[in-house]
Amino acid sequence: MILAVDTSLGTAVAVIDADGRLVAEAASPDALGHAEVIGDLLARVVTPGITHVVAGMGPGPFTGLRIGIAAAQAFALGRGIPVIPVPSHFAVAHAALEAGQTRFAVVTDARRREIAVSEFDGTDADGIPNLTAPTRLERQGTALELPVVEATALSAADLARVGLAALTAGRALTDAEPLYLRHPDVVQPGAPKRVSG
Repeated sequence: MILAVDTSLGTAVAVIDADGRLVAEAASPDALGHAEVIGDLLARVVTPGITHVVAGMGPGPFTGLRIGIAAAQAFALGRGIPVIPVPSHFAVAHAALEAGQTRFAVVTDARRREIAVSEFDGTDADGIPNLTAPTRLERQGTALELPVVEATALSAADLARVGLAALTAGRALTDAEPLYLRHPDVVQPGAPKRVSG
């Protein structure tokens, strides 16, 4: 069984079996309360027999992503099982493909009047959503050439299914670094000013 954890939008967790069937799922739409709800959501879905953890790697806000990724890594470390990193937009793309769409752009709010955009065209030979261009930031209101799938939430079960397809194919869809599309607001302070005495 595979546990998936994503905090790129709200907080979503799910467990699927080896055939991709949903075992349990829980979510909170709150885009700011990840730390407050993730423990309770995990307690609702965790079951014996979990062999892998899929971590949603974003794009998303800095703190929100860190909470979900840390929770996924901590769970995996405690059980001695591997983490499979998957870009979060792949879950939205999986759902859109299941609904019959083929070429489209997944769009999520990146704040500061910007959107995060990932373009997909069907699935590849392994049944994984086919990302055709690197995920990028655009200004809100930018006209996109493809039909838009705008997401305010995603299914952790769909994220888990993409992770299962990647695992079955022996592929890594991304590395272990979160997908931040901009640098964090916090910057390292410069050298202290000299004070004359």
